[in-house]
Amino acid sequence: MEVTQTLSEGLKREFKVVVPAAEVEKKMTGRLAEIAQQVRIPGFRPGKAPVALLRKRYGDSVRGEVLSQTIEESWQQALDKESLRPAVQPKIEIVEFKEGADLEYKMAVELIPEIAQPSFSDIAVEKLVAEVKDEEIDSTVQRLADSRKTFETAADHAAATGDRVRIDFVGKVDDKEFAGGSGKDFPVEIGGGMFIPGFAEQLEGAKAGEKREVKVSFPAEYGVKDLAGKDAVFDVEVKAVESPTRVEVNEEFAKSLGAESLDKLREQVRASIERDYAQVTRSRLKRVLLDALSEKATFELPSAMVDQEFDAIWAQVNEAMQRNQLDDDDAKKGEGELREQYRKIAERRVRLGLLLSEVGRANNIRVTQDDLNRAMAEEARRYPGQERRVLEFYRENQQAMANLQAPIFEDKVVDFIIEMAKVSEKKVSVEELMRDPDETPVEAAAEAGGTEESGTEKGAKKRAKGKAKK
Repeated sequence: MEVTQTLSEGLKREFKVVVPAAEVEKKMTGRLAEIAQQVRIPGFRPGKAPVALLRKRYGDSVRGEVLSQTIEESWQQALDKESLRPAVQPKIEIVEFKEGADLEYKMAVELIPEIAQPSFSDIAVEKLVAEVKDEEIDSTVQRLADSRKTFETAADHAAATGDRVRIDFVGKVDDKEFAGGSGKDFPVEIGGGMFIPGFAEQLEGAKAGEKREVKVSFPAEYGVKDLAGKDAVFDVEVKAVESPTRVEVNEEFAKSLGAESLDKLREQVRASIERDYAQVTRSRLKRVLLDALSEKATFELPSAMVDQEFDAIWAQVNEAMQRNQLDDDDAKKGEGELREQYRKIAERRVRLGLLLSEVGRANNIRVTQDDLNRAMAEEARRYPGQERRVLEFYRENQQAMANLQAPIFEDKVVDFIIEMAKVSEKKVSVEELMRDPDETPVEAAAEAGGTEESGTEKGAKKRAKGKAKK
């Protein structure tokens, strides 16, 4: 094989590769011999059919196989010989491939840059830590109790906050009924926040048998595009009003949840909240560390890797546009500005990915089979009753296993860097710990003072941007 470099420009390389005709013919003959053992040709014993006949019958398909195999092997050998690491799959252009002639092709490839590891001991990061307060344990235990409450029909009772009404309803937008906008004997808790915003509140004071007209507006980020931001009118008939029978928080309640006592239940709740806080603390610390690393990593990026990353991000952004789920800031921007913004995010992700990969390679950081087994077991626990199928899925699907392995590797590299960085601990309130790091204090205050939203509703607003960030 003859390899000639024809371009060296930054990370871009181009080569002319020539594979001798004799080498191609050897592969052709070998493959035809394999086929001879597998097929039956009338008049010939297995494996005894003439090569000329086999070539006539199967030559075109075998030449295609040999071409693909030869190119794959030869480009890898060419790069290995020069100790070059490709960033993405090389682009191949066939120059000549005729029977009896040498195979000649052009190869264009971008390389992984030389990456100098920064001094991790010079990196200073702040670790935010929030204390679990007794008040939060109290409220969590109370929510557990409230989740076990029952409802009983209350005759001649006007619905109040905490009560539940059973209703029949028909919804209309622009005087037309819409799919999914009607229901029978549907339970709605007053103040429960589980229905369209503003719906349940208009049923307060209603009694069984009463009919009401409820007017609401679907949220702009509502999951059904045809309804998002639209005004709707519901004709509602209250079938029954039900009052809650609350569960008392006491020793008996604690034992019903499997705890030895109320104190033990509170200890379990505290431990659970502490785990949740620790995950957020870890996430915030990782984000700050990645910001610091991004500033230190100034090497050239392979444009093809950035293009691939941007395309993946932009597909998510475009989907959010179609669903009207862009956050408020992005919704105000034009497509050109959004493309520029997310191009920078793609560059950041590629830069950090290359840096972390190089740190892991240089320091022999590996994902072990035990690491993968724990991750698979954790995934399996998310699907009760289907654990075996989940485990089989990962064991039989290499891409799924790779997707499982990537974040484990990243976290191990991050842990390695944190061990050497200067980490200072800062005690903060729960609100500050949980606040979106991209949100300014003014925005946080405004959000806290506004209408309370569920995590799902907030997440919808930030989904496009949040998915795109490291």
